[in-house]
Amino acid sequence: MKLTIRTKLFLVMSGLIILFVALSQFLNREFLEDYYVSEKKKHLMDIYSSINDIYQGDPETISLDLEIMERSTGIRIVILNPKLEAIYHLQRIPEEPPPAPQPRADDLQPSNPSLAMPEMKQSFEKNLIQVNQDTLSEGNAVINLSKDPRIQTNLINLVTTLNNGDYLILNTPFTPINESVRIANRFFLFTGLLIFIIGSIIIYFFAKRLTLPILKLNDIAQRIAKLDFNQKYPVETSDEVGQLGESINSLSTQLHTAIFELTEANHKLLEDIEQKRRIDEMRKEFISSVSHELKTPISLIQGYAEGLKENVNEDEENKNFYCEVIVDETTKLDKLASDLLDLSQIEAGIKLDKSNFDISRLVAKVMEKYRPLFSEKGVNCTLSDEPGLIVFADRFRTEQIIVNYFNNAINHVDQQKLITISIKSLQGKAIVSVYNSGPSIPPDSLNKIWESFYKVDKARTRAYGGTGLGLSIVRAIQEQDNNRYGVLNRNGGVEFWFELDIAANPVI
Repeated sequence: MKLTIRTKLFLVMSGLIILFVALSQFLNREFLEDYYVSEKKKHLMDIYSSINDIYQGDPETISLDLEIMERSTGIRIVILNPKLEAIYHLQRIPEEPPPAPQPRADDLQPSNPSLAMPEMKQSFEKNLIQVNQDTLSEGNAVINLSKDPRIQTNLINLVTTLNNGDYLILNTPFTPINESVRIANRFFLFTGLLIFIIGSIIIYFFAKRLTLPILKLNDIAQRIAKLDFNQKYPVETSDEVGQLGESINSLSTQLHTAIFELTEANHKLLEDIEQKRRIDEMRKEFISSVSHELKTPISLIQGYAEGLKENVNEDEENKNFYCEVIVDETTKLDKLASDLLDLSQIEAGIKLDKSNFDISRLVAKVMEKYRPLFSEKGVNCTLSDEPGLIVFADRFRTEQIIVNYFNNAINHVDQQKLITISIKSLQGKAIVSVYNSGPSIPPDSLNKIWESFYKVDKARTRAYGGTGLGLSIVRAIQEQDNNRYGVLNRNGGVEFWFELDIAANPVI
């Protein structure tokens, strides 16, 4: 089973508490009693050092100090001279007389200066057996354990020599501590269990609080892996988790920026690839279209020229016809070459020569040039304009657009013979439109007619000598000028339009 960090932390901390309690139980059971005895022996040595520092050979001078030591520490003090005669032994007098005031042997000062107390004598003799009396000098001490058979009390005895050669006997009772150790261990087990319960609760909530930031960081990391960079870690501390949160936030920001830049670069690359593909297709289509447009007039010119050379028709009328065909096709070739040159220059980004001029006057001028053609074809051409509308544009290219629209309208006008030119201002732009009565353009061709050499009715286009480049030139000029253009199917006809910038300072 997969363990979470919270569970692992809880188990480890709980295990440490249990180990601590168990180790304490073992140490108490194995070493507490020995430690207790060691501390008792150390206490005897400290008392011996204190007596040796103040003893000058006469115990009467320090009897008060010795009595204070005995009563405050519970240690029995006996001083013997080299003849093993007791020269100091505190008489034990109870604070309140007992009900049966029979004196005990160990509560009275002995009448003779010998070792009257059997246990003292027995202890002293035992220690003299362990250490030779001659070698028992100042600073050497014998410590052993014994038991008073009379009162069944365990004793720790110390026998040594003082600074003047007298003997010092110290003993102190100590009770068996096995029972005390058991009680202490039982109590410590109870407190350990209580500490384990309380500690486990604290550890659980602490582990939960400690792992919450890690879970939050993990969620943010998973979001980053899914390219979701909106979530940020709220850094509230300066510890390792806070530093990790700052690093995750920095990583998220940098990845977001890098991926955004990479996406933008990828989109631009795709656009460049698509544009290159379109340019390549347009180049192929352009070459194909130019080849097709050149093939027919060249073939006609070649055929009629060979006919004239071979004198196929010797009469003057047929020769003139052949010459007219050659001149007509040559004129078409010249127009095609001129239109191709114009389109190439505009698409190459030639700078427009912009100036202020009255758009209505320019349209009227073009209409006047076309007046004979309108009369010849019986076309009724009218102008609806806003007088004095000054625009800021390239006058030559604008006239070129109007001419192309006029040619297109004349070539496609129907039997109603109606052409209407409209000029109006709208939202800071001058809108020029040319309407001709006639058949509408098929919906699937509305966008294609702006492409080079595209012809809705190729047979009809050939009849009036169109090259299929007029509307392409309009598109190139307007895109160069960052202005719009278009075509609309109206009721009973078609309307072509384009827009120009109205002059900010209308001074011609």
